[in-house]
Amino acid sequence: MATNDDAGIATRALIFALLALACGHMLSTLLRTIPAVSLDLMAADFHIEPQALASLTSIYPFAFAAAQIPVGAAMDRFGVRPVSLSLLAGTVVGAMASGFATGAASFAVGQFMLGVATSGMLMCPMTLAAKQLSAARFGLWSGAILSIGNIGMLLSSSPLAFVVDAYGWRAGFWMSAAGGVAVALAVFALVPQQPAEHKDDSSPLSQMIEVLRLGLSRPLRGLIALALVSLATSLVLRGLWGGPWLMDVKGLSRVEAGNQLGAFTLAMIAGPLCIGMIDRRLGRRRALVAVTHMAGALLLALMALGAPHYPVSVLFGVPVMPPQYDLVLFVLIGLATSAQPLLFGMSRQLVDAQVAGKALAAVNLAFFLGAALMQSVTGAVAALAGLPAVLLFMAAMLAFGVLIFLTYTSPRS
Repeated sequence: MATNDDAGIATRALIFALLALACGHMLSTLLRTIPAVSLDLMAADFHIEPQALASLTSIYPFAFAAAQIPVGAAMDRFGVRPVSLSLLAGTVVGAMASGFATGAASFAVGQFMLGVATSGMLMCPMTLAAKQLSAARFGLWSGAILSIGNIGMLLSSSPLAFVVDAYGWRAGFWMSAAGGVAVALAVFALVPQQPAEHKDDSSPLSQMIEVLRLGLSRPLRGLIALALVSLATSLVLRGLWGGPWLMDVKGLSRVEAGNQLGAFTLAMIAGPLCIGMIDRRLGRRRALVAVTHMAGALLLALMALGAPHYPVSVLFGVPVMPPQYDLVLFVLIGLATSAQPLLFGMSRQLVDAQVAGKALAAVNLAFFLGAALMQSVTGAVAALAGLPAVLLFMAAMLAFGVLIFLTYTSPRS
């Protein structure tokens, strides 16, 4: 009986530890998406064009991507708890630096710090879960961790829009810094200290080269090509251009735009569960990934073509398609692009077991590097051709990624 009690206590302790670490991932998604509802106010404060500031915010995902593998190596060497606490300390400092920024240069420094500090917020709970749980329970908890993390994007929709309207854009970063302190205290209290494992003593640079070499190998090229544009499309739309599109093109208030982005986020939370059930029932993962992503590209194009004097608006005989049209498309895009996690499963099927971990790292790196590239390039597209062109560009990139994916994952290949 004592043994059962001990097991129950250990299980509860692990659940609380995972929840504490997952709150760090939630903080990461909140910080990443703050510009979506405050880009115009930031740009006015810094006396630069919103498109230029949008390109500048790509420093965050570039730093995030670059830090993935070194942070993973640090977790092997030092353990989850000390790495998580270090990253949370960096997140608090980075949020404060962004909140106190006085111009483009100081804001860029804050964004770089946040990119590095939040880079391991998803890996920390995933690593602890992988070490402590069976494969079946890990599958359940990995989904739960992602869902908890996406609550951060819910917080950065209507609630953040209200805060920004009432107290200014800086309040979002100051509140995130306070949240970082609270999460750090929870991690300090709830996450156990475990011995480091020293699984890989090679340098972070050599690990990075190995991951890149595997990512460029023929079996993974198709997956990497789609990964580069898949997460990028949903993150850049949700985290950067969704708000300006709804406010500048569709004339919504900040809170109304936040409500629509909140619905988009709910679809992104529910989508992976729905896609996972469909995948298990159909058993045709390659086709499901291709069809859903191509549908996402089509939906993005339809959103762009609903702008003033664009074909869909002209077809319906209205000056501009109403915001309800965009709301439906946002929800459908959130559901369609939720097939991204299936790329992790495909990568494990396409390579030998001994390099499965590096294959997952290659796909993960492609996800976030693609988001950084997309964010940077779309800033230039917006400056040259406007917001409808941004959506059309993302749709074209997503469709191109699907074509490369299909070419390299065909049975003949």
